[in-house]
Parts: sequence; C-alpha cells; structure tokens
Amino acid sequence: MEKNDSLFIYPGSTIYVAGHTGMVGSAISRRLRQGGNNNLLLRSHAELDLLDQGAVQHFFQQQQVDCVVLAAAMVGGILANSSYPADFIYQNLMIQNNVIHGAWQSGVKNLVFLGSSCIYPRLAPQPMKEEYLLSGPLEPTNEPYAVAKIAGIKMCEAYNRQYGTKYLAVMPTNLYGPGDHYDLHDSHVLPALIRKMTEAKERGEDNVVVWGTGTPRREFLHCDDLADAVVFLLSSETGRVFSTFEHNGVPLINIGCGKDISIRELAELVKNIVGFSGTIEWDQNKPDGTPRKLLDISRLEKLGWKPKVSLQQGVQATCALYKSDQRL
Repeated sequence: MEKNDSLFIYPGSTIYVAGHTGMVGSAISRRLRQGGNNNLLLRSHAELDLLDQGAVQHFFQQQQVDCVVLAAAMVGGILANSSYPADFIYQNLMIQNNVIHGAWQSGVKNLVFLGSSCIYPRLAPQPMKEEYLLSGPLEPTNEPYAVAKIAGIKMCEAYNRQYGTKYLAVMPTNLYGPGDHYDLHDSHVLPALIRKMTEAKERGEDNVVVWGTGTPRREFLHCDDLADAVVFLLSSETGRVFSTFEHNGVPLINIGCGKDISIRELAELVKNIVGFSGTIEWDQNKPDGTPRKLLDISRLEKLGWKPKVSLQQGVQATCALYKSDQRL
C-alpha cells in the first residue's frame, strides 16, 4: 500500500518508539504490533543515549523513520520530583529537544510527544481542558518536570508553525499497569500503595502509613488504554485530529478516562483487592500535591475513542501481576 500523507502512520510505516522499555513505551509497542505494525525501531539506553545530541542525530541520519512516538522520559512521584528537581528538568528537556529536533532534521513529518497532566495549573478548573495550559501557577512539588513537558508541547507547536510538521502532544492522566515502578522512593501513588499493602499483608503487619490526608482526587488510566488511544490517533487522519485545536493552534489532546477517585478511596480499593486486614494511617505532615487532577477528554471522545479497562479490573490485574513478579 502506498504511503498516505494524510495519516500519521500507514501499513508498513517505520515507527521509532523512544522509551520502549518503560511502562508507556512498551505498552505502545505491544499495541502497535497487535495492530500489525511490525516495522518498529527500538533502541535501549545502552544502544542510544537520548541525552547525547550527536548520537541521536546520527541515529536519525542512519534510519528511514516515518513516525516517532516519544515516550522516553524521567518520571517519578512526589518524593522523586522533590529529591531530584534538577535531574527532572534537565533530562526531560534534553531528551525531547534531541529527539524532536533530530526527527525534524531527518525529515520526519509525524511525531507524537507524550507529556503529563501535571502541565496544567495547580488550581485549574475541573475537569481540565487543553485550553487551560499556562493559565495559572503550577504545582510546586513537580514544577521542574511540568515545565519540561510544557516546553515539549510548545516545541511541537513551534515546529508545526515554522516547518509544517504534524507533531502532536498527548497528555495522559496518571498511568499504571505492566512495567510500572514499585520503588517506594521513585514510584507514583498507585504502585506504592500496591507494594505497601502487599508487603504489609505478607509480614502480618497491623497498619500501613500513606502520605498526606487522602483527600486529593486523581484519575487513573491503565497503560494499555493509553496505548490504544495513541495508536487510535496514529491511525487517524492528521487533518481530522489537528482540526480539533485549530482555534488556538496548540497541538494538544488529553488522554484519560473522565473519572477520578480520592486517594483515600484508592487506598481502600487496593487494600480490599490485596486482602490486607490492617488499618491505614495518614501521615498528614507529608504533601498532598495538587488537590484534584481530572482531565477533560471531550476532544478525544469526539474523535471516537473511549477507554476499555475499568479501575477495578485494572487494579486487580496489576496487583496479581505485582505479586507474581515478586515470586520470580
């Protein structure tokens, strides 16, 4: 089949998935293969250091890439963001600068950049529309990471304006699933809860301590649903996708499930699924982060996509996977 320039990808496209070993990149790679896209370019960190501009430029010069999915990033929860703010802003800026510019230099017209819902103001109206970008102060606990991701969005917008590329930024909500990190120093809230509850049950402990008050509300999306949404967009006509934000020119689409839950409710859900019979204690001396983060997903819904994995189903599967992985 001949290449169709109105699509992000077509049968036979060569797709470079940056960050394919992480939770997001691996999920997108799986979903692309399930859809019959087998021409995937995958490079581990040992094979290609995305912080090295020369190495990235050489990679693109040596390959014939039709589309880039930029899922590589330094990620982590509140503790990691608070501990390594310089690393979070430097590494994420360097990765996206090198990949986006390298892709453009080699003539890649289509690219999808993955960001995070933390790009929106701390006290943004809920649910958060794409238009709320840069409309207020950010959450201090992850501001360096958010600033880097905002720069990536603006970089996509700038290259589209100046060079006529079709670089799209998608902002996922909180993600979980296969390939997640369970290190209590670096992990996000859901994997941290799964590990704490599971270990407390196995050790016969009476209580689990959780950061904050439990009142903040968060939205959670299984990484396989995110991957499905990304491939849905990649398989769509670029004109139809880009027409959804013609009014402000920012090539940005939220990806979520449209429902949120309090951290307290989430902790109880994990507790019940794991079967931990003790109590949950809340360390209110620790930060809560943003009070609420619920994405407005109407832009994506109008294009025809909806999530498939419920939170109950997803957490059950993730708890089972974590427990089985711990036995290996």
